[in-house]
Amino acid sequence: MIGGLATIPLLFAKLWTVYPKLWQWPPFRSLSHAVERALVLVLVGASLFQLTTGLLNISYAYLWPFSFPVAHYWTAYLLYGALVIHVVNEWAKVRRNLWAREEVEPREAVTARRRFLGTVAAASGLTVLFTVGETYAPLSGLALLAPRDPHAGPQGLPVNKSAAAAGVTAAIRDPGYRLTVTGAVRTPLSLAYDDLLRLPQHTVRLPIACVEGWSAEAEWSGIRLRDLAALAGVAPGSVLTVESLERGGGYRSSEVRPPHWNDPLTLLALRIDGAPLAPDHGFPVRLIAPNRPGVLQTKWVSKVVAG
Repeated sequence: MIGGLATIPLLFAKLWTVYPKLWQWPPFRSLSHAVERALVLVLVGASLFQLTTGLLNISYAYLWPFSFPVAHYWTAYLLYGALVIHVVNEWAKVRRNLWAREEVEPREAVTARRRFLGTVAAASGLTVLFTVGETYAPLSGLALLAPRDPHAGPQGLPVNKSAAAAGVTAAIRDPGYRLTVTGAVRTPLSLAYDDLLRLPQHTVRLPIACVEGWSAEAEWSGIRLRDLAALAGVAPGSVLTVESLERGGGYRSSEVRPPHWNDPLTLLALRIDGAPLAPDHGFPVRLIAPNRPGVLQTKWVSKVVAG
């Protein structure tokens, strides 16, 4: 995400240098020229779409009815395809212009171009400097452009979705809460919160690493997922699906494959930094595992299904 923000000055600089050509008249001179112009339109339109929706996404302003990840990925295919075709089409022309420029370009033009490129590079560098603090703690005081403060939120960590927004406030207060382990198991389990507290507890230090760019570390305590799987008699090669009390949403469950759930760092966490999880951090139980994006660290866990 930080790299994406750094490319914004570069994109604007490129559009600034070529925009007069976008309005040239007549619009096309031949069929091949019309195809070329149409691909440039796809390239420019896709770039601006990715930029606009990407910025709104990291600011959590979802002003559209469609799925952002799906639209973003499909547009990326269009963008890269149009870019490859454009580069191949322009490569011979660029090489000719470079040779001609070395021979006849005035010194003043060279100096102006270098100044322009230096300004773009400086703008990209400053964008990184004023953003990277949302994931690199020593520079957190400089994170003026970061959409999230990695230390602002319940228990000192930010959240993307609160318990109220997920509609689980009543469910997590239910005294009859139980965590079930079911599916392809030898011994199905149904454990109350107090039962979970009596199981062997382990503590790890892991980050929540959000795909929107921020990350923040905490100390998590709870039950190793592999220990719970062993207690239920789950086969070592099974895929575990961790399900939330949340009723809807694209991330109300996540798959945990054998390399992850067999990892001793993967926990069903009950505590954070020594205190019970806040509702917004997934009370009563949440998944925390290494090398997984934050959206897959399922909160408000109620069921583990082996398959």
